[in-house]
Amino acid sequence: MMKKVSIDELRFGMYVSQLDRPWTDTPFMFQGFLLKTPEQMDVLRRFCKYVFVDTERVADPIEARTAGALPATPVPKKLAGTGRVRYVESATVENEFEPAKGAYEASEEVVYSAIEAVREGATLDVAQATTAARSMSESIKRNPDALVLLSTLRDREDLIDKALQVSVYMIAFARFLEMSEEDLEMAGLVGLLLDVGKLKIPNEVLGKRERLTPEEFVLVRSHVTRSVEILEATPGISPAVVQAVATHHERYDGSGYPNGLRGEDLGLIAAISGLVDTFVGLTSHRPYAAPVAPSNALNMLHKWRGSAFHPLLVEQFIRCIGIFPVGAVVELNSGEVGVVIAQNLEKRLQPRIMVVRDAGGNPLRPQKLLDLSKSPKVNPDESYRIRRTLEFGKASISRSDLFL
Repeated sequence: MMKKVSIDELRFGMYVSQLDRPWTDTPFMFQGFLLKTPEQMDVLRRFCKYVFVDTERVADPIEARTAGALPATPVPKKLAGTGRVRYVESATVENEFEPAKGAYEASEEVVYSAIEAVREGATLDVAQATTAARSMSESIKRNPDALVLLSTLRDREDLIDKALQVSVYMIAFARFLEMSEEDLEMAGLVGLLLDVGKLKIPNEVLGKRERLTPEEFVLVRSHVTRSVEILEATPGISPAVVQAVATHHERYDGSGYPNGLRGEDLGLIAAISGLVDTFVGLTSHRPYAAPVAPSNALNMLHKWRGSAFHPLLVEQFIRCIGIFPVGAVVELNSGEVGVVIAQNLEKRLQPRIMVVRDAGGNPLRPQKLLDLSKSPKVNPDESYRIRRTLEFGKASISRSDLFL
């Protein structure tokens, strides 16, 4: 049963079913949630005047009484292979931006060389690819936001950029899960090589806008076995890397391909690669579909938890990406436009912002850095806050707008 409730009447333990505005106009990633944290309450107060609660879906009385005391960031649940290394951020995103840019550009060259080698029928240089994965891992260990920012504000939409973005997200997620340094490098290498088999698929099939025929669908799926064939012919490649690439389209409930593996049979890095590959695919331009906003992509992953993807892994990935992901373009209450350049793990609604446009839409020179957790002022009576995330792909912000 639905009941309209003003924001001032909301209490912890209520189930918020509808808002007074579209969900996409707010930072909430999921439609419908149990009100449990001060962070959720703060967002509702910022964006809504009233909501609708489902009076039949309430928390346990004990949970409802203690919900307000819950931490804004829950304690991570343990996954096998995680929690091994606690990484300490040793550089700011500003200081890491140039080293990250160097690692990214060097990795672009490696992926380009790999593509040319495969097209010419030569073998991949696994040592070169491993060096690229290691350099990106080193940057992400110092500060994960710089490389994520570079990969998110990509200049193209091609196989090279996709491979790099998958690799960067896999390393960053592995770091978030506190996996070993060796696992970080392996995750990066797997991300770079994940779709190498697509080079053996005709471009007219991969780039087709219309629905694929059954024969074409089978052909596209064959990129997994083609990737394995290429990698198995590569001197010095780790069997673990080949196995992760071979299983990145397998799914937690056994619905994936090519072998219908399920559950723990996938392996952690393979499970991560499938999750990240899906997220990057959803948020990228595809011949048959427009990109979706990161928040909508996370919503879709959340719906698929326990079926396509390991439920705990989905929860941790959502925490890793955050309410305002690095690279998100946001409009501030001042009317200015900025880019999220760094997460604030303690105060997820208050990231660090680089303001790149003034309220009139003109490029801002020099740019302005804002740490929303420190309550910078628009004017003496009002602090800066994020008004909304701009529609995906409409802001036209590029890497050249940053750190000038």
